Formats: sequence, C-alpha cells, structure tokens
Amino acid sequence: MYKKLYRKKLTTPDEAVKLIREGDMLVHGLTMAEPPALLEAVASRLREGDLKKIRMFSVIPLDSVCSTLLAPDLIDCVEAYSGFVDAGDRGLVSTGLNYYVPNHLHQIPRLLEEFIGVDVCVTTVSPMDDAGYFSFGTANDFTSTAARVARVLILEVNQNMPRVFGDSLIHISEVDRVVENHQTIPDFPCGDKQPEADVIGRKISQLIPDGATLQMGIGVLPNAVADQLENHSDLGIHTEVFGPGMVDLIKKGVITGERKTLHLRKHVFTVAQGDQEMLEFMNQNPAMESYPCSYVNNPAVIAKNDRMISINSLIEVDLLGQCNAEYLAGHQYSGTGGQLDFVRGAFDSREGKSILAFYSTAKNGTISRVVDHLDPGAMVTTPRMDTHYLVTEYGVANLKGKSTRERAHEIINIAHPKFRKELYRKAEEMYLI
Repeated sequence: MYKKLYRKKLTTPDEAVKLIREGDMLVHGLTMAEPPALLEAVASRLREGDLKKIRMFSVIPLDSVCSTLLAPDLIDCVEAYSGFVDAGDRGLVSTGLNYYVPNHLHQIPRLLEEFIGVDVCVTTVSPMDDAGYFSFGTANDFTSTAARVARVLILEVNQNMPRVFGDSLIHISEVDRVVENHQTIPDFPCGDKQPEADVIGRKISQLIPDGATLQMGIGVLPNAVADQLENHSDLGIHTEVFGPGMVDLIKKGVITGERKTLHLRKHVFTVAQGDQEMLEFMNQNPAMESYPCSYVNNPAVIAKNDRMISINSLIEVDLLGQCNAEYLAGHQYSGTGGQLDFVRGAFDSREGKSILAFYSTAKNGTISRVVDHLDPGAMVTTPRMDTHYLVTEYGVANLKGKSTRERAHEIINIAHPKFRKELYRKAEEMYLI
C-alpha cells in the first residue's frame, strides 16, 4: 500500500517545485540534509522568470544553497533570512542582503510555527521503509517541525542519508511530493586546528568526570576535546551537534551512555555534521537517537542529565565575564545557536559544568581575545551571570560564586601574558581591582 502511494507521489524535481507559489517562505534541510536537486529546480524556476520572488530561512547554508538560491544573480528574487550566520551567508548579512533572525536554537521550531510561518519545506531523507516512514537522518533540528507545519512538503530521497531512530521519522502520507537523488552527501567542512587546540583540549578533559554526559558545539576547539578523552569511561552524549570525534570515542568504548540519567545508553543529538564514516556509523544504529532541537536544546531537558558538561567556543570575553560568540568587526559574524541553551542547562544539572573555550589571541597573536569591555554594539551571547568555566591555552577560570574583583583576576590570568599588564591597568580604571 505504501509503495503504491510512494510511486504516486514520486516525480521529477522540476515538477515537484511547481507547487511553490509566489512569495512562499521556503525552509530547507540543514547542512548535510540540503536537497541539491530540489534547490537547483527552484533556482531554475526563478531564473526562467516562472517564479518571481520567494523567501527563504536558512541555517549554516552550504554549497547546495549558496550555489543556487543564494547565488548573486538571484539576490533580487530570494528574500533570505538567516538563523545562524556562517561562511556561506556572512557576506550577505554584513551587506544587508540577508537578514539575521536573533534566536536561541531551541526556540526556532516555535518561531517557524507561530511567528515566521512555513509555506514549503524541502529536505533530504533516507529511503522509505516497509511501514511507509522516511528518516530525517542528519537533520532533525527545526526541519522536522517545518516539515509538519508547511503547506507543501517535498522530500529528496537519498540512499546515502542514514536512517536514524528516536523522533526522526515522517510518513509518506504526510508528504506532497517525492524525488530521488542518490548523489554522495558531501562531508561537512572542518576548520583548521591551531597547535594550542590540543593544550586547551587537555585542560578541558581534566574538568570532565567519568560518567559525564557531553555536548560539544560547532568549531575546532570543542571537537579537539574528543582527542583528549580516550582515558575516560562511560561518557554519554546529549548534544546539539553529533560529529566524527564522538564516533571515534564510541568505537573505542569511551562513550557508552551507561551512566546517563536520561535516554540511558542512547546517543542523543539534533543535527549531525561530519564525514562518510559518520554517516555509515549512524545508519540503522539503534543506539543513535535524534530529536527536534526544541527538545534536545531545551535547558530544562538538558538539566535532567546528571554531570552534564557543555563545551562551546567564543570570540572574546570582557573583564566582567560577558562572552561574545557572534559579533566581529562591526558585523554579525555567527549566531547564538544553542550556546546559551546548553550553558544554562548544563549548569542546572546535578554536578553539571558549562565550559567556554577560546584561543587567547587572534590575528597571529596581535589581538587579545580577553578585552576590558566589549565594543559598543557587540552582542552578549552568554551573559556574565551565566558564565561558568572559561578555558584558554593559559589556564582555566571558574567564575561562579566569584566577586567582580575575583572574576577580573581569574579572567586576566588566562589571557596571553603580553596583554595582562594592560588588562590589569584597565581593570583598575574600571574599579574592579
């Protein structure tokens, strides 16, 4: 019965996207779940003039989106909104050609449903099973919500998309059109690791007890921690982003989930970003469970994990402990994402810790990432009231329970030594010490 319904809805990308109307808001699958065939078909309609204008909501657009709906020749045809600024749309946001929507990641599903609205959802999924279900694979996040609230849902089936358990399924009866495209899913790009990353990773590993449940954010530094955890035991995963470093630790028996207090022995995530080995590991793996970011990133849910450890990165921190992870050189450089979700959820868990890691300097050591105050207009991603541990290659600062004087000393002590004298002078001017 379901195979018959599948065949009825199966069509070509060009035919499928004819369901898109003028001015529709389109939401696409996140990162590795971008549907290249459907995106190209939408771009073709716009270039041919058959469709004049659409709106689009993106988070971390990769090549499939950037080469189609964010291409320069379609700037006047696509009104683009960004939920998290990254390399793919950073230039557009900084020049006013793309509009950033401030958010906490766990709130995006509600924002889409109640405030932004979704007309069309297109995403890559795994092949349908005998019961008629597809899996969202690497991208549950807000995509699963967009898929269910959209007027039109078009799925791009790819045999290389892993089938994942948890709350990651959608039924053929909920789908309007299906297309097939079995091209290789590109690896998620990984940044370059500086030599200091391993030093920072070792310092963070010493803060992680056996039996802890981990969240690691986007970036080289959080993932560098995984390389330093081989001597730990019975770690668990409740994370926004699942990646190759975690796969390696699971295979080595370091991550087992045996001491988790929520989703025992399950590796819980909302989006996966990595390589082909990661995709193969995830496929049909009963230990892997994916849920919407409204659940995974909900601070109240995060706090149910005892010994929850969150590890994220930042751009700069001031002497008060205010952390900026999204603003650089007068422009929106990144986004809040799930950082504050996990900062708050981890600290509220029993024996939990929130860790923010960063290199002490930028631009080949010429700029200190520890500053006396954030620039006017800079965004505070993690407020000083929430900052717990700060880690650089020069040390660890625990700000909880500390006075403003004690905080200033702690923060300056993890700055690069050549900037400490000036930072102490600034701290005196601010009457912090």
